[in-house]
Amino acid sequence: MRSPTRISPPQPSPPHSGSPGVHYRNPYEELAELADPEDPDDPLGIGLKPEDDDADLGGRRGKPAGSGSVDDGEPWSPPNHRRSSRRRRGRLKAVPRLVKALIGLVVLGLLLVLGDRWAVMYAERKAEEQLQKKLDLATAPRVTIHGFPFLTQVLGKHLQQVDIAVPDVAADRVSLAEVRAQAQDIRIVGDLPSSFKGAVVGRMKGDVLLSFEDLNRELGASQVRFRALGPSSVRADGKLPVANKEVSLHAKAHIRRQGDRGISTSVTDMRLDIPEIATYRPGPGPRAGLFLHKKAAERISEDSEKARALLSVPSVAEKLGLAPEEAGQTRNDDGQLDRITGSPRFIPALLGVNLVQAVNDHPQLARKLGIDPTVAAALARLKVPELTDKLQLSFQLPEKAKGIRLANIGVSPEGIRADLTGAELNFGKTR
Repeated sequence: MRSPTRISPPQPSPPHSGSPGVHYRNPYEELAELADPEDPDDPLGIGLKPEDDDADLGGRRGKPAGSGSVDDGEPWSPPNHRRSSRRRRGRLKAVPRLVKALIGLVVLGLLLVLGDRWAVMYAERKAEEQLQKKLDLATAPRVTIHGFPFLTQVLGKHLQQVDIAVPDVAADRVSLAEVRAQAQDIRIVGDLPSSFKGAVVGRMKGDVLLSFEDLNRELGASQVRFRALGPSSVRADGKLPVANKEVSLHAKAHIRRQGDRGISTSVTDMRLDIPEIATYRPGPGPRAGLFLHKKAAERISEDSEKARALLSVPSVAEKLGLAPEEAGQTRNDDGQLDRITGSPRFIPALLGVNLVQAVNDHPQLARKLGIDPTVAAALARLKVPELTDKLQLSFQLPEKAKGIRLANIGVSPEGIRADLTGAELNFGKTR
């Protein structure tokens, strides 16, 4: 604080030079007397003291900070960092023992979980190797062992569930695209994972897919493609080389179960098309043979030369409802020919004529109709079993997969599907 201002007693004024007996003082001197006395330690009069400066500079006035002494007379020493580390250790000591125990248990649990998962992965890899070897698989299956903890299941020699996925299984002429199975209640024979001998599967379920993609690849040498036609039918469409010519192939295959372990097909409605000319249906029956397309029949009805060539074959003229004499007259009479070919009954009647024998016996007729005689002869020689074999979709489960049965066979957009079932299945050595 500023000290109180002391007011000096009045001094007699010096006499004025001009007035005798009267004394005057300099007014500035009077103002100076009214001001606070100057403090040598606070020349600015703002209240600063030597102690404040010393505190900021770390020592007394006139002494540099850190000169070895302070106001209280104690010598200066560098800071002790060990005190902070002791304080931290003190804080750790303050953590309750229960929390430390819980942290330790969590770390131990994590280690046990990691060890358990490592054991699972090792066992899965060994199982994949054994299955590939036992079933003669081209590629190793994928094995997934469920249940936690795994090590307790190993000690008990009993696994809850194991999922198996086999990408390709050889089955008769084709490969099953994928087999997925879920095995439950598995009893282990031997010790996992080092001395595993075999296992007994209590229950198993799954499904098998014979994909159209695989069928197209493995049976598509004739450029045939398969697709779903219905819940139990498959449609086959493609190309087939006949006498160095390409004809279109179309057929239906109905899927059925063959025993408990196989699937077979029955091919129906097979036909071979010579584009825009005729269709050949092999085999016996009223629909078998070579028949013109409607557009080809319409062109013949408008072409007198082609119509005369047809009527020159007695068997064809008879199929069209003309006697030999009437057919001869029609060939020579343009008016009568136009009347017959322009009749509404001509085209339907022509579509019902089987031309197999006619084009084989009369190559010139075949050429006039746009049919290559060599192709017609080759089509006539085709046998149904030969064509059916190209569309055969049957397959059997591998012999080593004993005890597994097929059920609920059907057709999906992806391919032919069937359910797998089994119980008390033995894998490897079970004794």
